[in-house]
Amino acid sequence: MTSLWLDAREASAAASPDEFMPGNSYDAVVVGAGITGLATALMLARAGSSVLVLEARHIGAVNTGNTTAKLSLLQGTTLSRLRDQYSVNVVRAYVDANRAGQKWLLEYLEGRGVPFQYRDAYTFATTPTGAEHLVAEANASRACGLNVKSTRETGLPFDVDAALRLAKQAQFNPMDVLDALAADVRAAGGSIVEGIRVMNVRNGDPLTVVTRKGEVRARNVVLATGTPILNRGLYFAKLRPNRSYAAALRLPDGINPPPGMYLSAEPPTRSLRDYPMPDGGSLLLVGGFGHAGGRAPSTQVHVNELLGWAQQHYPGAEVTHTWAAQDYQAGNLMPFFGRLPRGHGKIFFGTGYNKWGMTNGVAAALDITADIRGEKPEWARTIHHRITGARGAASTISLNVETQQQNFRDKAALKKKPAITEETSPAEGTGVTGLFHGKPAAICTVDGVVCRVSAECAHLGGILHWNDAEKSWDCPLHGSRFSAAGKLLEGPATHNLFKLQ
Repeated sequence: MTSLWLDAREASAAASPDEFMPGNSYDAVVVGAGITGLATALMLARAGSSVLVLEARHIGAVNTGNTTAKLSLLQGTTLSRLRDQYSVNVVRAYVDANRAGQKWLLEYLEGRGVPFQYRDAYTFATTPTGAEHLVAEANASRACGLNVKSTRETGLPFDVDAALRLAKQAQFNPMDVLDALAADVRAAGGSIVEGIRVMNVRNGDPLTVVTRKGEVRARNVVLATGTPILNRGLYFAKLRPNRSYAAALRLPDGINPPPGMYLSAEPPTRSLRDYPMPDGGSLLLVGGFGHAGGRAPSTQVHVNELLGWAQQHYPGAEVTHTWAAQDYQAGNLMPFFGRLPRGHGKIFFGTGYNKWGMTNGVAAALDITADIRGEKPEWARTIHHRITGARGAASTISLNVETQQQNFRDKAALKKKPAITEETSPAEGTGVTGLFHGKPAAICTVDGVVCRVSAECAHLGGILHWNDAEKSWDCPLHGSRFSAAGKLLEGPATHNLFKLQ
């Protein structure tokens, strides 16, 4: 499964022109080349800092290259859910942060000539319960200064019980944005090296950034990965990994995609937007039908449900791409960004954007850059000094109880499964776990190749689950993911899986 954005880019993307130089020193090392990492790197480089971006795979490999790329301040029912936990001043600060991120990125795209489209954003409800949620969302949005309108006219091919509309939001191809940012980072004197995985950051003056290919030093380090790769602050325990799916559809002649950007107010999540093709015509992008990362009995079922829903409303549509993305939601719903605990004020991070990384990711970059330079936006001060209420604390506790219960169930179930032997050979495209010479093992067959790896996640030892849609091993605890052969793809883990002989 490859996203529309990455598939279109792979044919023309050049190899990283920058060389990794062990022993070098920098003002800032940014870990991760998604929207947060590259925006932060550009801001710092333009401010005169020497900047190195280290990307374990390739630019846009994880969240940003698989997003639906909506740059919107209307974000489903996010504001009303935040309002359930926080004062209106804190929720307004969240909106101000997203508005600042949106403004910076739109000005950048306009100035750089990167294609984007203005679209009205809609949150729609197809049930009475969803319509009730929209009343709360409208109240929270208006209290924060957003001019949302209630409507039932959406341009969708099905009736809705209610909808909210916010005019003149935006959408784009995220890889166009990342490629422009990367080029400008280099033009400003920064370096971007792909294929270098950061394993650790040691405190000191300067900091030492440890990779598989050597060490570099930095006055400041920015962790711009989907979830922090350092366990300081235990943010992996404060985040819920959510995996969702997307598809690009070519509609039959005479049928056009709906004119806005859309998100449902109730589950299952359903998302729609169009994509104007560079050579003419438009595709319809649909998404949603997600689940907690690593916990779906069959991920392919979720993909099929998404495609079935799309075919129901757009019969005859041709599927050109299907893909998946993983987002992280904080137990208290508010994104985390700023200084990492026990980093002596020199390690920064951003995470927990809860599917709204195009605005939140740039907001995090603005805050981190300002903090490094000795400044602080007012909205950031409010967010950083918020007090998490009982509901947010209870949600985080519940998240960790669920995780521990999952871990206990998986380890107990593993002992009851048939033992894996040298002769075990799963059917093509399938994977199984069991004990192999007394050790937890994961074995799968992909493209005719049988792979045996440890079934214990390289992060904290959770028992991995087979992802039948993407042919990967996914951890149900904190969201680390590995290829069929055990290569680390994403998550808080920093090592590949052990191979079993």
